[in-house]
Amino acid sequence: MRYFIELSYNGSGYHGWQIQPKATTVQEVLEDGLSKVLSDKISVVGAGRTDTGVHATQMFAHFDTDRLFDTDDLVYKLNSFLPFNIAITTIFKVKPYAHARFDATRRSYLYRISLKKNVFTNRNAYYLKQPLDVDKMNAAAKILFEYKDFQCFSKTHTDVKTYYCNIMKAKWFLRDGEVQFTITADRFLRNMVRAIVGTMINIGLGKIAVEDLHTIIKSKNRSEAGYSVPAHGLYLTEVVYPETIKL
Repeated sequence: MRYFIELSYNGSGYHGWQIQPKATTVQEVLEDGLSKVLSDKISVVGAGRTDTGVHATQMFAHFDTDRLFDTDDLVYKLNSFLPFNIAITTIFKVKPYAHARFDATRRSYLYRISLKKNVFTNRNAYYLKQPLDVDKMNAAAKILFEYKDFQCFSKTHTDVKTYYCNIMKAKWFLRDGEVQFTITADRFLRNMVRAIVGTMINIGLGKIAVEDLHTIIKSKNRSEAGYSVPAHGLYLTEVVYPETIKL
């Protein structure tokens, strides 16, 4: 049987999602937990790859096993076994062809910028001392809807076949003393959200004009866009699938 597992994690203590040598990752810890609880060698495939320090309030992965178990009981046992910074929400059966990465129809991210020094959020939000013009940043966010090719925001030397993404939502807002950015698309390039945020911070600081974003996107050149903001302010918040994958 194939199962989907929904989880959340604080990425501060991990070198991202994907397994890599000599580094602790979320995928590695989750596979180890599943394998021990089910007494079976389990491999998981995630909905995507979050970078070192990036958090997820909602992530999905799929795994296969012939072991019989009660899903609610497995959720309880895994949450008892896994470390404090990984939490399992649900586990459910899916059709054999269902794929956590390729069947996702859209993903959403949140980026948090703290406007004042806060000892309780210093590992969960990016502290920026300078004031930001949120109206200009929202004007720039609307420009994103006019384009599909976002190579200028992609990490260089990646193995992607296309830089096309369909952005469905992009908006800045003020909440609880923070400037926050939400963005939804059918897919994201590596480092894309952090590069978009860094570019728009430059707009909010008045370093570049709103209209300059057109030139940056058309350049398809990463060096033309802004800096990549720190990973600890970024959260994967939603992954959506068609209902047809479920049993």
